[in-house]
Amino acid sequence: MTTNRRFADRLNAEQQHRLAELGVGPQKAPRARKAAAKTAAASRPRTGGEAFQKGLQALQQYIARTGSVTVPRGHVEAVDIDGAEHAVKLGIWLTNTKTRRAKLNHTQLDLLAGLGVEWAQ
Repeated sequence: MTTNRRFADRLNAEQQHRLAELGVGPQKAPRARKAAAKTAAASRPRTGGEAFQKGLQALQQYIARTGSVTVPRGHVEAVDIDGAEHAVKLGIWLTNTKTRRAKLNHTQLDLLAGLGVEWAQ
C-alpha cells in the first residue's frame, strides 16, 4: 500500500481511480533534511568535564561516608555544588564510566585510581 502511495504517478489511470475510491491518495515525497550546522562546541573533543566532575565529587562523598568504592547500581548520591544540591545517579555513572573508560583521559583515570577504583589503575 505504501509503495502504491509513493509511486502513484507510475500507476495507470484505472489503478489511481481504484486507490482514490478506497480513500488512498498519493503520498507526498518526504522533504530532504538539512544537515545541522557544526558549532564550535561540537568540533571540540569531548572530555565529559562537568558531568565527570559531578560524578567524581559524588564518588568522593560516597567513599568518605561509607568507606567503600563499591556502589550499588541504583544508588543516587546528593551532592552540593556551588550551593545547589544535585542528585547524581552514582551507580549508573560509575558503570557508564567503566564501560567508556577507553575515552577517559589520563588525568581522569588517575583521579579514579586515586580513589581506589580498580579498573582505572
